[in-house]
Formats: sequence, structure tokens, C-alpha cells
Amino acid sequence: MRDQSTIIERLIQAAYSGFNTRNINSVLSLVHPDIHWPKAFEGGYVNGRKEVETYWTRQWSEINPIVKTLAIKELEDGRVEVLVYQLVKDLEGNVIFDDNVKHIYEIRDELLFKMVIED
Repeated sequence: MRDQSTIIERLIQAAYSGFNTRNINSVLSLVHPDIHWPKAFEGGYVNGRKEVETYWTRQWSEINPIVKTLAIKELEDGRVEVLVYQLVKDLEGNVIFDDNVKHIYEIRDELLFKMVIED
């Protein structure tokens, strides 16, 4: 039997690695088909893999976000809190955002199901 915390940590690390290298297919394979994902710089959410793919493709054509995990913690209610360092630049290299934030995940069927951003 695999250790649940190891599965979660590998899932989270693989998702951020794929996101940072813009390997969209890699990341989409780690999200639930019914993913509920925040549109961080626009507000609102997208739902499902296709909407996430469209959102990220457009986002990456406008900004250059890099997100690095600092800590991963399983919460008592089953969600996973990920403290991240987030650096976002425009396409000319100007810094738009440079700070730590918390990403709170719900995981379903060993896939990312929902993410909420906390400041």
C-alpha cells in the first residue's frame, strides 16, 4: 500500500513542475476531469480540463508565472495546503506579483479536483 502523503506530495510537485515548464498535457493528466480552477488574475473559475487548458494557454500568452512549492500540509478536513512562492512577470520581464500565497486543494481519485487561492 502506498503512503497517502507521498502520493499527495508527488502529485503536487509534478503539477507545479509541469506548470512551470508549460507542459500542459502533463499537468492536465494530474487534474480531475471535473477540475474547478481559479482564474487568479481575472477572478472566477474555470471548470473541466478543456477550460483549464484554454485558460492557461491564454494566460501564458499574456504573463509569465513561476510557482514554487515551499511547504505542503494535509489539513484535518482532508484538503491540502500548499504554501508557494509566486513570481509573475509580464512578457517584457516586468514584475507583476512577487510574494508567497497559499493554494488549498481538494483531491479526488488521486487527482487535483479543486484549488482555492488564499492570500
